[in-house]
Amino acid sequence: MHRILVGLAFILSTGFAGENKTTAQKPADALRALNDLIGSWRASGTPEGTREEKQRGFWTETISWTWQFKGDDVALKAEFHKGKYFSKGELRYLPGKDQYRLSLTTPAKDVLHFQGPLKDHVLTADREDDKAKETQRLVLSLFHGSRFNYTYEVKPAGRAFFVRRYRVGSTKEGVAFAGPGDNNPECVVSGGLGKIKVSYKGQTYYVCCTGCQEAFKDDPEKYLKEYAERKAKEAKEKSR
Repeated sequence: MHRILVGLAFILSTGFAGENKTTAQKPADALRALNDLIGSWRASGTPEGTREEKQRGFWTETISWTWQFKGDDVALKAEFHKGKYFSKGELRYLPGKDQYRLSLTTPAKDVLHFQGPLKDHVLTADREDDKAKETQRLVLSLFHGSRFNYTYEVKPAGRAFFVRRYRVGSTKEGVAFAGPGDNNPECVVSGGLGKIKVSYKGQTYYVCCTGCQEAFKDDPEKYLKEYAERKAKEAKEKSR
């Protein structure tokens, strides 16, 4: 009887463990959820405050996002031109935590690491600043593929709510409300909107940015194989 109970307990425990186990995404697959970021964006920022403070603190910047491939390391890379608070950044997916890490470099060369989940095209990433004794938050929101904004918020130690410090809104340069699914070329590397032509063995393909262009140039067979597998998987899912 004891052996039966032990065996039953083992089966139940392993069964529940299997139900709770989640399949981690590959970094490249997880980052494709943010493909709309790829491109150049005209942005303007406004601090919180009175009307005069907002007008006085208003600024403009340009943000360029590209894919970055370094061996098995995959990231989205950002360059800020005339950025008030950041000069560059890298966005990675953390499979073990099912979260994203956004590393941003300030004009003073400090690197700030924010981490958090992506839900419904909104990335909410936090970091703890022990010196300032506060939690700092960046919220990045995507809209329709042609607009995105990010806000910076802080929550002092002992406080319950975040307070917004500034907001940056941006519009993608030279792109209407369109995406790969609108009969536009698709990037064979990332699956995003293809803008740049590349050739291999007499065939023409498209990639979305210079990062994908370099990756395709380094190993076209790899990315064409992955692209074919991805399209086959999509077709199979649609047929269900």
